[in-house]
Amino acid sequence: MIEKRTAIRLSDGRELVYFDETPTHDRGEWPDTRELPPPPPTSQLRYDPLVDEWVAVAAHRQTRTFLPPSDKCPLCPSTPEFASEIPAPDYDVVTFENQFPSFSDRVKPDEITALTDLVPVRPGVGRCEVVCFTSDHNSYFGNLTPARVRTVVDVWADRTTEMSALPGVAQVFPFENRGVEIGVTLNHPHGQIYAYPTVTPRTQAMLRAAARHAEKTGGRNLYADVLAAEIKSGIRIISANEHWTAYVPAASRWPFEVQIAPNRHVLDIPALNDAERDAFGPLYLDILKRFDALFDKPMPYISAWHQAVTGEGRELGYLHLQLFSIRRAADKLKFLAGSESAMGSFINDVIPEKAAQTLRDII
Repeated sequence: MIEKRTAIRLSDGRELVYFDETPTHDRGEWPDTRELPPPPPTSQLRYDPLVDEWVAVAAHRQTRTFLPPSDKCPLCPSTPEFASEIPAPDYDVVTFENQFPSFSDRVKPDEITALTDLVPVRPGVGRCEVVCFTSDHNSYFGNLTPARVRTVVDVWADRTTEMSALPGVAQVFPFENRGVEIGVTLNHPHGQIYAYPTVTPRTQAMLRAAARHAEKTGGRNLYADVLAAEIKSGIRIISANEHWTAYVPAASRWPFEVQIAPNRHVLDIPALNDAERDAFGPLYLDILKRFDALFDKPMPYISAWHQAVTGEGRELGYLHLQLFSIRRAADKLKFLAGSESAMGSFINDVIPEKAAQTLRDII
């Protein structure tokens, strides 16, 4: 749980926030000693009229840091030998603006407004933050204590509230990528939070489905009904406690996919009460350990929070975590090949009920 919150500015003007579990630290005494260039301007959003979607073009991200040695890790605490992104010599949980953001509020004055009559262009206004879960470079989320997970949940809530209030933000998306197989470029345990300027395609599809369901059922929430049906069936339930349920979706796209949802209808992370925040960690840590035990080695995964949008359709949301891996066997990965990448049509190699049984059987 957060006992002290300290915001500072890095040498290039980006914000960094320390979230301490004890109130004794004075973070202001550790300034950023680096000489950094100014942050890059924000990305472009280009509209694809063929599929009614916006695509971000962020060329500056080509130069982002890629798998540095551990003694040059930008997410470790600073040392006399190396000044990292975190000036302090230690920390509990910390967030800061990404040095190579996909979205930001730094808009160029000569921003292009159109490429053709059908392809408008707009600035990628938003915000991208990095969340470091621990100062221990060699740890990972599954090794955190339930108390630290509670702190992280509080941090996600803090950042969701602040980022949702930024001008032009349509939705806030906390997530974690783990493993080089997924595409991780920094090995230090960390996640990210994107504040998008548009509602993402996946969320748009979910909102359309939820709106149709509400219209047909007199206002019922689609995710609440799906969750209730899964709990009643029990076939794909992995684990549960008083406040959360973890289950394999009946129409899973990924070989091993679990959704973790609060049993109470909650719109976003800030709306979770203290009991729900406390109860999340033990359940989530159990699922992560089951993932690693599947093939007796670290499981690459994406852990993605789906929250209600900030504007129209907000009432249709239902907070839930989607955890999935591209590993389909001990020595095989699922690649998004022709059907998935070109057509957006997923083909799963593992029967969801079999995946659920396998995860349940792990002790």
